[in-house]
Amino acid sequence: MELNLKGKVALVTGGGQGVGRAICKELAAEGAKVIVNDLFPERAEAVAQEIRDAGGEAVASPGDITQVESVNALVAKGREALGPIAILVNNAGVTPERRAKGGMPPLFVDTPDREMHQTVELNVFGTMYCCRAVLPDMVAQKWGRVISIASEAGRIGEARLAAYSGAKAAIIGLTKALAKEHGRDRVTVNVVVLGAVSHEGIAPGQATSADATPENNERLAKMLNAYPSAKGLGRLSRPEDVSGVVAFLASDRAAFVTGQHIGASGGYAMP
Repeated sequence: MELNLKGKVALVTGGGQGVGRAICKELAAEGAKVIVNDLFPERAEAVAQEIRDAGGEAVASPGDITQVESVNALVAKGREALGPIAILVNNAGVTPERRAKGGMPPLFVDTPDREMHQTVELNVFGTMYCCRAVLPDMVAQKWGRVISIASEAGRIGEARLAAYSGAKAAIIGLTKALAKEHGRDRVTVNVVVLGAVSHEGIAPGQATSADATPENNERLAKMLNAYPSAKGLGRLSRPEDVSGVVAFLASDRAAFVTGQHIGASGGYAMP
């Protein structure tokens, strides 16, 4: 399928590893010029270099998307290097502190204030800041794609993930509102909703690490029962299961898809 992304400039937040890295590489393979954002500069540069080594165009633009000044600066850097932004993928969504902790999250009543603030700042304000920074480019071009990565926690709620569930639900509401505001500008706004994803950013030994299998990880074997597709495939979702959906939504093939939250979670939830 020809997606015709050649020359389009895409900004991907949290692009330094896992799902974000796969999205950056898939968009580049389809011809897009990619601005790789990550909180950690070395990660962003590594992915940008991967794309350049493969013959694509990419620039690293690290920054903290929870800070509006940082967002404006990273967008300006990417725009100066590659041109006006046509595609935004809001992928960053898990704080480094939460990822490093791993294990069982606390109940809502035991969640520290700072952890709740970090979750909302990254998912809600980070997404808002990025959208607000790039939408003028899209409106001026009369073409744009905003694709946010959310979680099934935002559609059905998850115990011990109350703040995260609420933040991801907010992204879905924001998406619908922006889709209504900017349809006239030929800008589509959608959400791709994920369940558990196996990738290299998860510590080895955890159920969702890239090296886990139902045979060597008892928890993973149990988790597969919650995912209809996973039971058949014998694995959880991988980054490349997500990146293809994002690339499709970024293309003209999806010109009439807007304001939607599309599950790529193997049937974990079917709202």
